[in-house]
Amino acid sequence: MLEKRSHVTPVDPVWDRITTEAQAAVENEPLMGGLVHACILHHRSLTRALSYRVSAKLCSNEMSMMVLREIVDEAYADDPHLIEAARADLMAVYERDPACHRLLQPILYFKGYQAMQAYRVAHWLWLKGRYDLAYFFQMRSSEIFGIDIHPAAKIGKGIMIDHAHSIVIGETAIVGDNVSMLHSVTLGGTGKEEEQRHPKIGDGVLIGAGAKVLGNIKVGHCSRIAAGSVVLQEVPPCKTVAGIPAKIVGEAGCDQPSISMDHMLGKDH
Repeated sequence: MLEKRSHVTPVDPVWDRITTEAQAAVENEPLMGGLVHACILHHRSLTRALSYRVSAKLCSNEMSMMVLREIVDEAYADDPHLIEAARADLMAVYERDPACHRLLQPILYFKGYQAMQAYRVAHWLWLKGRYDLAYFFQMRSSEIFGIDIHPAAKIGKGIMIDHAHSIVIGETAIVGDNVSMLHSVTLGGTGKEEEQRHPKIGDGVLIGAGAKVLGNIKVGHCSRIAAGSVVLQEVPPCKTVAGIPAKIVGEAGCDQPSISMDHMLGKDH
């Protein structure tokens, strides 16, 4: 005789922790109850919560939340990598941003994290040939978050964008895994050519506030770009560059600059 199988919900320690933090937040501040329940506690998974949060942030009189949520749900169902990347981004923010004390915070409050998840759906749309919808997501992200990422840009997982205001990432830019950048970073072009015209950022790179990386140049793995620098030439792996125009001023200082988040130059620099 076959045993009757009961439905068992998969264990998700990350989501369990987020919901525990959400419950504590409501207990500590009851006035936050409506927001926290709508964004977190009404949902059964991180996937559903992110679908709600992204669509709620980007909806407008021109595109309803219901329509946007159908789009986001379709993207998440079609490509599980989107949620895998969202989890990696979440942990990157939690581990690298000293102002982040709970996994709940990026989902509710941090526009860098929220904008990255909106970009990921826009990129999925772009790859599906649904260009107008992809452009709509880009436009709304720029309007709501102050972050302009072309949906054709290729960005890895484990991305942390601190403060995130005025980030610009161009159409042919490529950003590797585990990259950290601060506000006002530009990964831009230098001309009107339609081919490759934007930077290629390696894994583990740390880009300081206000840095501009321009043109179809490579920034090597685990390198550092100092705040306010203008990078116009290729950066070798594991180096630190600074200045206008940026020049090599030393080694990166550690194996994983994007994780250590150490922006200080050595005394000899």
